[in-house]
Amino acid sequence: MVDRRAVAALLLASLSTISVSSQVVAAENDMSGTAGGVTVYLGVVPAEIVKGLHAIGTSERPMHGRIPEGPHQYHLVAAVFDVASGTRISDAVVTAEVSGLGLSGSKMMLEPMQIAGTTTYGGFVDLPGRDLYTVKLTVERGRASPALLQFKYDHRR
Repeated sequence: MVDRRAVAALLLASLSTISVSSQVVAAENDMSGTAGGVTVYLGVVPAEIVKGLHAIGTSERPMHGRIPEGPHQYHLVAAVFDVASGTRISDAVVTAEVSGLGLSGSKMMLEPMQIAGTTTYGGFVDLPGRDLYTVKLTVERGRASPALLQFKYDHRR
């Protein structure tokens, strides 16, 4: 039997250790983008896997304040880097809007998360059907203009 905690830790840690030199790998699946001076690597993980990190009855705060319910819950994870320096950005405000083909989506703030000593941003989202989803991310940093990025996530398989 697969240990869900180990799988979740591995998936989340892999996003936390991405470096700018891995752009080629991420570009193959359209889950990376660069705009407004930032590069973002986006991951979508079933919430079932992430739930394994927070066993019921522990004193640990559930990720993003809640443990999602339902069969269509997923966890968005964004690793954000400064293009000029290649360093990870840990002081941004990251928002996401996820929508199905031809539909409008709701906005949500992705919370900063510490994984393996690095900052990523994440939040839970409901993906109710097999669809081609659009994920629009806004990355705000201090006084700089917001960086706007758009990704396609194929959830039809």
